[in-house]
Amino acid sequence: MRLFEGTPFDRPLRCEQCGKLDEQCSCLPETAPMVPPEKQTATLSVEKRKKGKLVTVVRGLAASDNDLPALLLKLKTTCGAGGTLKENVIEVQGSHLDRVGETLQKTGYRISKR
Repeated sequence: MRLFEGTPFDRPLRCEQCGKLDEQCSCLPETAPMVPPEKQTATLSVEKRKKGKLVTVVRGLAASDNDLPALLLKLKTTCGAGGTLKENVIEVQGSHLDRVGETLQKTGYRISKR
């Protein structure tokens, strides 16, 4: 008896669209339609955290329509600061409202500041 005998891992992989073996399948992979940045509005604000720390926050961008980790990396590099991605909200350490706004506008996003 083999280790994975009788489990889904024992069977060869099949395409979900056509049902052929993966080696024989010629289907194109399904990709989610991305909304262009020109049709999205990012809401920018500066918020105060514990101990008086300021954080620039970007809201309003859906994770399904954007590559948020790559956008966060671009913003952190531009601002020379740290940051994080929490529940589809980008946070950049410090008060970088102007720099973040300029970077997003160059990328093509519409900006709304609070």
